[in-house]
Amino acid sequence: MKKILLLMAALLLILAGCGQNNEGNNSEKASEPKDEKQEEVTLKVASLIPPMTEILELVKPKLAEENINLEMVVLGDNVQPNTALAAKEVDANFFQHVPYMEEFNRSNDADLVPVTPIYFANYGVYSKEYASMDELPEGSVIAIANDVSNIDRSLSLLAQHGVITLKEKEDVYYTQADIVENPKNYEFKEVDLLMLARMYDDADAVVMTPAYAAPLGLTPKSDGLLTEGVENDFAITLVAREDNADSEPIQKLAEAMTSPEVRAFLEENYDETAIPAFE
Repeated sequence: MKKILLLMAALLLILAGCGQNNEGNNSEKASEPKDEKQEEVTLKVASLIPPMTEILELVKPKLAEENINLEMVVLGDNVQPNTALAAKEVDANFFQHVPYMEEFNRSNDADLVPVTPIYFANYGVYSKEYASMDELPEGSVIAIANDVSNIDRSLSLLAQHGVITLKEKEDVYYTQADIVENPKNYEFKEVDLLMLARMYDDADAVVMTPAYAAPLGLTPKSDGLLTEGVENDFAITLVAREDNADSEPIQKLAEAMTSPEVRAFLEENYDETAIPAFE
């Protein structure tokens, strides 16, 4: 009987130990972090017109898979997107080239930074009345954008093709004061960027991007008297601020906007007007 009692006691001890081990394992499992779905992040991006807005719409589903809700904010002029970004009303914008952004920083003591270039908007000279630059008569009025970076860009394009001659650049941007030769005495009328398309009816020629030429049914290849190409610093770029440019949502947006899907979209729909600026 004594042996039986000892065996029963030993058995009880073993069972108790097993129970403690199981409890320990259960408590370890309970303390293990559960796979929880990442909280959704809303990313506000300011933009203006196609194909900028179309690219943002295209990448929206891809970002949703990463729990990033892309909210596009379409604004009415080419000043508001930078003002809104600097004021942290939006997280990024997509409408401008880097020289334009740099001028905004200088003028507003802002800290906007380029994230990644997306496409080159093939700048060109268009005329409703004349079929070539040679036909443009002496004293013709050529409309150009009135912000300093696009004045520089317009004059550089004309100088590239020998229409005018510019002196060696002494400042950040060329201005009309830098024109040293203007053989046909062209008058350069500076107007707001968003007014360029309207000037197509009033001026003898207009220097503008495809985004403003397209609504008029114009393309660089078919209608441009002169075109710019891609050897320049004027790619339309995704822009953020210094404090958020390296954040994961912004980087995920940059990755989506430089995807093969975006390249295919541009090549299929904007083959001569929006040339991909990424590898």
